[in-house]
Amino acid sequence: MSNLHNTIEYINSLSQSDPRELIDRSEQRFKNIIRDVSDKVENDAGLQIVMLAGPSASGKTTTAQKLAEEFTRRGMKTYRVSLDDFYLDRTDIPGYSEGNPDYETVFALDLPLIEKCLNSLLRGETTVMPTFDFVSGKRKDESYEITLGKSDAIVVEGLHALNPIITDKLPHERILKIYISVSSRIYDENNKIILNKRNMRFIRRMVRDYNFRGSSVENTYELWDNVRSGEDKYLFPYSGLADMRINSVHLSEPCLFKETALSLLRDADLDGERAKDAARLIRALEKFNSISPEMVPETSLLREFLG
Repeated sequence: MSNLHNTIEYINSLSQSDPRELIDRSEQRFKNIIRDVSDKVENDAGLQIVMLAGPSASGKTTTAQKLAEEFTRRGMKTYRVSLDDFYLDRTDIPGYSEGNPDYETVFALDLPLIEKCLNSLLRGETTVMPTFDFVSGKRKDESYEITLGKSDAIVVEGLHALNPIITDKLPHERILKIYISVSSRIYDENNKIILNKRNMRFIRRMVRDYNFRGSSVENTYELWDNVRSGEDKYLFPYSGLADMRINSVHLSEPCLFKETALSLLRDADLDGERAKDAARLIRALEKFNSISPEMVPETSLLREFLG
């Protein structure tokens, strides 16, 4: 176990006596992490590119935004870049012609263009950056320009941001590699796992899919198998290459997600192993006290999932 108070007894005790305090402690812990990363970049004048990678529902998007905001507050004009904008057109994705496209592989990205753009930025050149349309599965005609000044920075986020196929093409002294994930389980006082790390990410994603994408629990489960396979093959083998690691867990989240997640899971039409998994999640979530999501600050990482 980590040095977090990641036990259900602690979470339930504080959520009952002072739910605001539980939320505030979770939020302050994450603010401290953003501060520590920002200190590292600010104190090392050579660093200009932060490569941020993590699995699905780890909070990459919000963390990239928070880092960019903090860097800018410290006088470093900062841009955010998503590796998703470097996807190849759908028909060029490996396996597409065989009817089994692999959207998770690093080779689904335009690797020469990534190398060209990032190194161009490091040379201080005005660089045209692509944007991708996931509806049509093609790169958009619209693009945008970035010019990176000497005191500026960029945060590059994506599943493959730590892959050596990408990072080895960049000067290592100019980049900071960060791995973000939910890196703590929730235990009971007997050290029995109540929610594991993937459970917590799945709950985040399920609620986000429902809130933002009108997607059903059934569809989240359908996608989850491929997501997990892609992470196992293309992300986790490179997590050890990170210079810094971010644990995005918020101990308040089981209480905050509880009511929505339970409603979704109970209403889902599942069978087989998925039905068994949903039943396990229901039993786990029922053990937590509920906290209204309305108590969560608008700036919280959890808003990426709660709305």
